[in-house]
Amino acid sequence: MKALQHLATINRHRKLVREGCFAVGLYKQGLTHDLSKYSPCEFLVGAKYFQGNRSPNNAEREDRGYSSAWLHHKGRNKHHYEYWIDYSIHSAPKGMHGMMPSPMPIRYIVEMLMDRIAACKVYNGDSYTTSSPLEYYNKGMEPAPLHPKTQAFLELFLNMLEVWGEERTFEFIRENILSRQKLFDKKENLQLCLDYCKRGQRRLKKDRG
Repeated sequence: MKALQHLATINRHRKLVREGCFAVGLYKQGLTHDLSKYSPCEFLVGAKYFQGNRSPNNAEREDRGYSSAWLHHKGRNKHHYEYWIDYSIHSAPKGMHGMMPSPMPIRYIVEMLMDRIAACKVYNGDSYTTSSPLEYYNKGMEPAPLHPKTQAFLELFLNMLEVWGEERTFEFIRENILSRQKLFDKKENLQLCLDYCKRGQRRLKKDRG
């Protein structure tokens, strides 16, 4: 029974992500999102720890001290920021121990947004609002090890969603972000990205009133 419930949850999550990705033109990513969840090492664990109101990975962590399913998943799905953590060849900040976040390409930051929206819809049910993904992000127990570019765009998108809703946010991402992803993904344009996101946040602050 749990296996069928877990399968239905995966399928619904992927459907929601697919709809979001298709809305902004990321068709391939919408079709291939989270396919590793059907692999035995992820699916069987997910079915065993299925609860319906939260990720089974957290239940596995509580039971085993770590999540084997997550360790497999994060190394195969580029929409997770953990995929982009690598050794640094430069001096790392205190506590990072040589491990540093790399900048995520824009298209995967957008897929990460769709992933977070879908997860909140699945687990929050009728209580979901366009504020839910931002609220979940802000409730993180520790600051996520995000590259400044990744953090700036993700927070911009989450705030857009809260203020503007899905339709306007997705339209903006399609027409103003993904249409210029080559510009935003150039290594030398980090400051351009940060300035762009700051301007976007100021605009959203005005829209909030």
